[in-house]
Amino acid sequence: MSKIIGIDLGTTNSCVAVLEGSSIQIVPNHIGGRTTPSIVAFTEKGERLLGQIAKRQAVTNASQTVYAVKRLMGRRYDSEEVQKLKSYLPYTLAASANGDVRISVNDRQFSPPEVSAMVLQYLKSMAEEFLGEPVREAIITVPAYFDDSQRQATKDAGRIAGLEVRRIINEPTAAALAYGVGKSEHERVVVFDLGGGTFDVSILEINDGVFEVLSTCGDSFLGGEDFDQRVMDWIVTEFQAETGIFLEQDALARQRLKETAEKAKCELSFAVESHVNLPFIASDAKGPKHFDKILTRAKFEELVQGLVERTTAYCERALKDAKLSPDNIDKVILVGGQTRTPAVQRHVEKIFGKKASAEVNPDEVVAVGAALQGGVLQGELKEIVLLDVLPLSLGVETQGGLYVRLIEHNSTIPLRKTAIFTTVSDNQSVVEVHVLQGERELSKFNRSLAKFELGGIAPAPRGAPQIEVTFDIDANGIVSVSARDKLSGKEQAIKITPSTGLTKEEIDKMILEARQLTESDRKVKEQTQMRNQINWLLSSVTRSYSELGWLLDRVEQEMIKDTVQKARTLPADEENAGLMRELLAQLENGAAKLATAMLNASSGNRVHHPKAGDDLQGAGAGSAAEEEVDMQRLMRAALDSQRDKKPEH
Repeated sequence: MSKIIGIDLGTTNSCVAVLEGSSIQIVPNHIGGRTTPSIVAFTEKGERLLGQIAKRQAVTNASQTVYAVKRLMGRRYDSEEVQKLKSYLPYTLAASANGDVRISVNDRQFSPPEVSAMVLQYLKSMAEEFLGEPVREAIITVPAYFDDSQRQATKDAGRIAGLEVRRIINEPTAAALAYGVGKSEHERVVVFDLGGGTFDVSILEINDGVFEVLSTCGDSFLGGEDFDQRVMDWIVTEFQAETGIFLEQDALARQRLKETAEKAKCELSFAVESHVNLPFIASDAKGPKHFDKILTRAKFEELVQGLVERTTAYCERALKDAKLSPDNIDKVILVGGQTRTPAVQRHVEKIFGKKASAEVNPDEVVAVGAALQGGVLQGELKEIVLLDVLPLSLGVETQGGLYVRLIEHNSTIPLRKTAIFTTVSDNQSVVEVHVLQGERELSKFNRSLAKFELGGIAPAPRGAPQIEVTFDIDANGIVSVSARDKLSGKEQAIKITPSTGLTKEEIDKMILEARQLTESDRKVKEQTQMRNQINWLLSSVTRSYSELGWLLDRVEQEMIKDTVQKARTLPADEENAGLMRELLAQLENGAAKLATAMLNASSGNRVHHPKAGDDLQGAGAGSAAEEEVDMQRLMRAALDSQRDKKPEH
């Protein structure tokens, strides 16, 4: 049975964990990092870059580098949040035919789940490399305050990435699970989760393996990205006051601003000031312009004060919904990188009257909890019960545009609930069921999830028919609704597919394209590895040839010179993959010949040939230590070559 991995799919960074035996392992990425930037970039050649490599080139390829895509999940293009993002993201946003948001890159449009799937595929490949086996199943976390559309979009992303998403669980719940596993005492815990793009606060009761969410509240559009933006705004304002130049009009400058602002913000979590330096950030008729100022922690806290204070109302509401006071709270757990900001930590202490626990790593704890949930589903952890809640109320629209709640927020899930409705006109044969999610009294102010019709209602005076509307919410928080006419028995059911969601056909097409891109990535990786091998052998063979080439005959000398020349000029692309393999084999053969000649010479079997000397241009004399290493490698290559040629017995 393959492992179920736990994935914290973050706005800024993502993390993967897996239960191995009785312990949780954080899966390292391909450069050894324990978290991976949630970034996808596309080059002019159409190549796809992911993670840290994508982040490194963002300044020079801003419009083709996609980050913070989590903030776009399940949203309409014309929503207030998307329009706000559009004003400062360096890449282009557009509207699809059904009104959802799309990301335009290299004359192509991608849905947010499609881009998230690319990140998930990368995380999946990391886990497969770490475990040495295929990975097919995952637990993926989402902010507790994600609505049905956003949860469904996350599940779609997993499917496109080739993962069966066994469960979508809330990030604060996962964090509490990671904190509370193995603890036997009864505790009430607050999880304060301020990540890169979202904020949640949840209150849980933990008692002998039972994790019950009492309440949850939050804002799916408040996070570290907003803190970065406040620093960027400060730089822009200061620079404009000094030079009259508005920096945000230039995409390259904006990306440099973004990286510098994030760096300064992180530094101010442990230092009292940060040197903000942007040389050659702009120019005018008088020449290049630079930005060079000190940002103090006090000034930074002044800039972000409003963002920090926005968390207060959500915390107070969570306490009220749980029918608790701060005195009833035993522990406060901080989750998300933004909670490292001292102003945030002081604010949390002020709200709840106690310092936050330092028992968990805020960057990894959510992935750890997701991996533990994977262990529960696989039966490896048996004494854990997780009782989560619905973050937002669910209901239907009634006459006059009123919103009637059928299920209140913070109801424990999974659950089913039925309510009776009726007709508003005599002999009405069809009723429309408009499903909504939210807390406002009027339908127009809540999130529309779906509309469907129930027909075949028998003629009757208004108010006489009885229409049963049933809501089913699964453990992922994803909704199904059915309507049934009690008299005729006619029934219509629908699994909510948001109006801005992806159709089955679109998802199937994206799955196919994702596989094709993965194959393309595999080929690029293979070519890069071959190029790296060729470069190493070029260096070794060139150095050794300048010293030992005279030991070879003229034919062997010419063969090595010809191979080296071809290898230096051959581009690493798919067209040349076959030739690269040939050249690699020829270079290995040349290395073996040089090493064999050296072995023969050292044993007294020296053959004198015309000195090769400096025939290989660009060899570059290495240090004695480097040459010693090259000699050892060449000797190993020769021994390997001789071993391969021995007849089998």
